[in-house]
Amino acid sequence: MAPTYRLGDDVFYARVDGDEVRRGDVVLFSAPGRYPGGELVMQRVIGVGGDRIVCCEGEGSARRLTVNGRTFEEPYVKDGDVNGPFPRRYDVRVPQGRLFLLGDHRLNARDSRFFADDHGGTVPVEAVRGRVTEDRLGVVLLAGATLFGLLLALAGLICALAGRTRRHRPAEFDTELWPAHF
Repeated sequence: MAPTYRLGDDVFYARVDGDEVRRGDVVLFSAPGRYPGGELVMQRVIGVGGDRIVCCEGEGSARRLTVNGRTFEEPYVKDGDVNGPFPRRYDVRVPQGRLFLLGDHRLNARDSRFFADDHGGTVPVEAVRGRVTEDRLGVVLLAGATLFGLLLALAGLICALAGRTRRHRPAEFDTELWPAHF
């Protein structure tokens, strides 16, 4: 996924269903039949159900990918080459419930282009485990909320123990509980 993400980079992701992702999102997905080892794979969503993905036709074709007839701008693609070493053009209609995924470093990506015989290279939306996010604030807030919750639980436990030991002491009164004339 270079240059967007490099080997060793920490990435944060939000768990989402595959039908919640949009074109341009970077997702983590599992496709054991394509990528042995069961590890999650990170690629960018280029097409969703119903989209038509075409590469590489027209002027400057090596640098041109279209989605539904419109040029799909990809400033993140390494060296601006949208097809990398892939020797042929492709024209894929993405079936409903599936995604067409490409890596940002097309010279070094084993993505939907290489699995054309399997639903046009698309991946089922159910394979998506999460969407990569740049929102580290959300991760920090989640960690902070978790820590705060643990501190509250600890404070509650201390209060419960203090209350329990306090109840077992006999009461000490300096005054009479009832007036003597009753």
